[in-house]
Amino acid sequence: MSRIGKNPIAIPAGVTVEVNGAVVTVKGKLGQLSQEFTNNVTVTVEENQVLVSRAADSKEERAQHGLFRALINNMITGVSTGFTKELEFVGVGYRAANQGNKLDLALGYSHNIVLEVAPEVIVETISEKGKNPIVKLTSYDKQLLGQVAAKIRSFRKPEPYKGKGIKFVGEVLRRKAGKSA
Repeated sequence: MSRIGKNPIAIPAGVTVEVNGAVVTVKGKLGQLSQEFTNNVTVTVEENQVLVSRAADSKEERAQHGLFRALINNMITGVSTGFTKELEFVGVGYRAANQGNKLDLALGYSHNIVLEVAPEVIVETISEKGKNPIVKLTSYDKQLLGQVAAKIRSFRKPEPYKGKGIKFVGEVLRRKAGKSA
């Protein structure tokens, strides 16, 4: 039995959930998301909650049961409150600036990296003197937000000796000792 899949999803005020065949559409104050599902899982809306159930008990259907319940929950949370990720730039000369949805990154290469971010993601850069620059990403689509954050992080992953690179705020890095004389 999928423990996650059995839990009902509460629908907050201001959010509407529609099921049309194998497509679930969620509308809220921040935007609209839709997800297509397989025939193994049935989604029903009753009163102020969404229920996800499966037809059989095979391993694949149990996995999809929990997955689709989590996807619907993320869609509802996204259109009602939204998601935020913060990236910290650790290193001498590492800088970030944005103009609208264009992100300009100086990461120690011979050139700056200019990244055009999707319009659903709101980019904000925070640069305070004496502190590492922080890029704050906000969106109602959790999957897209994770992809954009991973793309930015892939330009300079944190290295284990000095910790230089792009890391998530609050991420704990595994450090190595290095050479000893």
